[in-house]
Amino acid sequence: MIRIGLDVMGGDYAPGAILSGAWLALRDLPHDVMLVLIGKESVIRHSLKKNNIPENKVEVVNAPEVIEMGDHPARGFTQKTDSSIVRGFKLLSTGQIDAFASAGNTGAMLVGTTMVIKTIPGVIRPTIATTLPNIHNKPTVILDVGINPDSKPDVLYQYGFLGSLYARYVYHVENPRVALLNIGAEETKGNLVVRSAYELMKDTHDFNFIGNIESNEFFTRDKADVVVCDGFVGNIVIKEAETVYAIARERNISDPFFDRFNFENYGGTPILGINKNVVIAHGISNKQAIHTMIFQTWDVIKADLVGKIKKHFSNGK
Repeated sequence: MIRIGLDVMGGDYAPGAILSGAWLALRDLPHDVMLVLIGKESVIRHSLKKNNIPENKVEVVNAPEVIEMGDHPARGFTQKTDSSIVRGFKLLSTGQIDAFASAGNTGAMLVGTTMVIKTIPGVIRPTIATTLPNIHNKPTVILDVGINPDSKPDVLYQYGFLGSLYARYVYHVENPRVALLNIGAEETKGNLVVRSAYELMKDTHDFNFIGNIESNEFFTRDKADVVVCDGFVGNIVIKEAETVYAIARERNISDPFFDRFNFENYGGTPILGINKNVVIAHGISNKQAIHTMIFQTWDVIKADLVGKIKKHFSNGK
């Protein structure tokens, strides 16, 4: 039985959107997947009854406290020990759930990851990745998109390796093409960090490095399967991408390509390089985004992504 822990209290529209997304997912999940709902028990059971959800379809773990979106991450995690986020990490660390997913306080999720789950030996910094669409109907993995705003060249190198494993095992891309985000295609372009990262990557046998990529090539060229950058740049890129969908909606443009910029279709992102499966979602996630996040979490579990990353790093990567 696969057990997915879901933070019911995390997110701008919690608990309503989280539970609605869970009920949507239950219609499509196979019988060997159990949702473990972590939050205020009375709220969860009321929603179960209201929506005629059989209680044997889920497990409820009472967590009466909430780490609010505005709470200080470290203080919230250490002081609110009965919160859904802290309870979720405890269940994950003891093996009672196979993954923990949340749209709650991202900082508190990262604190829990660092304090409880910890980084795989050999990984310098964990990272989060997401995908961007292009006109060739192929997802492009981009990382980091927010954890590490300042990354040294050796960290960017590891992002290339982690992103390649993610694309290979979750998105089933054979020999993923890894590119370094830069202001030009030439090897000599970019700031000192990016140029130094290029030097590390250009002769590697750890992944299929194809050189630099410019941001105007994301959506129009089938050039790379994985794009590497620091979290500062990556976060700006994905927020600009989200704006494309918002502008299309505002101008009443209906087009399948622009619809793929809707964050609801991507759900969340796993934290790569840690010892357990942790998936974090946008704080403004609605029920469709939560539904997608649950299935994305299931995909990460099925791919045994953490196990494969551990195996590669145990071989000295």
